[in-house]
Amino acid sequence: MRRPIQLPDLGARSATLSVWFVEPGDTVYAGDRVVEILASGATFDVSSPATGRLVEKLALPDDSLVTGQILGVVEEGE
Repeated sequence: MRRPIQLPDLGARSATLSVWFVEPGDTVYAGDRVVEILASGATFDVSSPATGRLVEKLALPDDSLVTGQILGVVEEGE
């Protein structure tokens, strides 16, 4: 089952993707930090929603983001 990695509501007007900590094909565990977001001068980590493999990045560094945007996809089950 595919699970989206979504940008949570950070309470900021704007947010930018800073860096991915994993690459497509990498194994991730539920709760692992997978991406860093810059918002209102602070950094926030977004964690994996499930254990599996990162199969797709839908946002890249320096992309402007909105709350709820899907950043990537994890294929559950590894």
